[in-house]
Amino acid sequence: MRERIGRNTTGVLCLMLAVGGCAGRDDGVSRSPFSFLGLGRADAVADTNLPKPALNETTPDGTGSEIIGTLLTRRSLLGDGPYRTVSQSVLAANARAAEAELRAASLRAEARATNWLPTLGPQVSLTSLGSVVTSLVVEQVLFDNGRKKAERDYAKADVEVAAVALSQDTNDRVLSALDLYLTAQTARARAAVNQQSMEEMQHFAWVMNERVKGGVSSPVEAQLIQQKLNQLQSDMASDLEAASAAIAELNAMAATPLDDVTGTTPVSLELASKPLAVLKAEAEATRAVAEAKAARAGLLPGLSAVGNAGSNGSDAGLTVSSEQGIGLGTGAALKAADQTQVAATARVAQVRENADRSLRALEGQLASLQRQQAQTQTLADGAAANYRVFAQQQREGQRSVPEVVGLFETRVRTAREAAALPYDAAKIALKIAALRGVLVDGDQI
Repeated sequence: MRERIGRNTTGVLCLMLAVGGCAGRDDGVSRSPFSFLGLGRADAVADTNLPKPALNETTPDGTGSEIIGTLLTRRSLLGDGPYRTVSQSVLAANARAAEAELRAASLRAEARATNWLPTLGPQVSLTSLGSVVTSLVVEQVLFDNGRKKAERDYAKADVEVAAVALSQDTNDRVLSALDLYLTAQTARARAAVNQQSMEEMQHFAWVMNERVKGGVSSPVEAQLIQQKLNQLQSDMASDLEAASAAIAELNAMAATPLDDVTGTTPVSLELASKPLAVLKAEAEATRAVAEAKAARAGLLPGLSAVGNAGSNGSDAGLTVSSEQGIGLGTGAALKAADQTQVAATARVAQVRENADRSLRALEGQLASLQRQQAQTQTLADGAAANYRVFAQQQREGQRSVPEVVGLFETRVRTAREAAALPYDAAKIALKIAALRGVLVDGDQI
C-alpha cells in the first residue's frame, strides 16, 4: 500500500536523505561501525591496513561489550618460568584461524552498524513498448518492528562469539603444548630414577655372576637378576623415547626449540573466572535472540518511505509491507520466535551446569593427586630406608641378594610413581586454568 506525497523532483530525494538522518534513533541503536577488534599479532596473516584499536574500545554512542571486556581483564596464571617460555613459543607460531573468523565477524558488524541509513540504488525496467526506463530509488525504513536493531545486535553478538572462540582456541593451544611438555618431563623424571638405580642393579648382577662362578649360587638366580636389570634398562629406554616423541611434537608447534626447557611453574587457582564455555553460550544466546527478533519483525508489517527520481519525473510515497507476508501459519511462527529466548536461556543454564560439573570433577582429581603425591613420597622414603637396611645386611652376609633385589625393585617403583605425580597434578591444574580461560593474558591474545 503506497500513499503519494508529492512530485517534487530533486527535493524529494533530498528530503528522503534528511529523513534517514533522523530515523532509527531509538535507545540502544548503534549508529557507528562496531570497532574492529585488533586481537592479532603484528605478524599475523591478515590485512595490515585494517584498523586495529583496542579490544575494549566502545562505539562513539557509548555501547560496548561486557563479554569482550571480561575477556580483556583476564590474566594468565603462568608466572615467569618454563610454562611461560613454552606458552610464548607456541603462540608465536600460532596460525590463528580463529582470528580470521573474528576479523570477518567484525567487518560484518561494521557493515550492519549503519543499516538504519537510507538505501540508494538504481532501477532499470523495460516497458511494454520496448523502451528502457531508468530511475534512482531511495528507501528509508520508518518503522520495522525492531528488525534493523535486531540485525545490529546479531552482528555485535556474532563478534562476541568469535572473540570467545579465539580465546578458547588460544588457551587450548597453550594447554596442548604444556601437556606435551609435562609428558616429556614425566618421562624424563622416571628415566632419571632408573638411571640413578642402574649402577646398583649392575652391582647386584656382578655379585650373582661371581657367586655362580664360585659355586655358591645357581645360574637361575643370576639369570633372574639379569632379567631385572634388563627390565630396568628397557623401562628407561621407553621413558626416554616417550620424552623425545613429546618434545618433537612440541617443537613442531613452537617457534623455537624447547629441548632444553625443564622444571615446572607454580600455578595458583585461587582467582576464579567464569568458564569460557559459559561466556560463549551467553554470547550465542544473545545472537540467537537477536536472530529471532529479526525473524519476528519480518513477519509483521513495516512502514517505509520510498522516493523515485527518473527521466519521467519523480515521486515519493509511504509503503506498508511485510517482508515474509502474512499467512495462516504467521501466529505459530510468531510464537516460535518468542520461545527462542526461553530456549537460549535454557541452553546457557545447561552449559553452565556442564562447566561446573567438569570443574568440580577436575578439582576432585587435583585434590586426590595432591593427597597421593604426599602419600607416595612417604612410601618411597620408607622403601628407600628399608632398602638401605637390607643392603647393609647383605654386605654383612645376613641377607641374600634376591631378598635385597626385591626391596630394591619396590624402591624403584615407588620412586618412579613419586616422580610422576607432581606432573600429573600440574596437568589437572592447567586443565582447570584452560577451562576458565586464564592460561593467556586477555589483552595479549
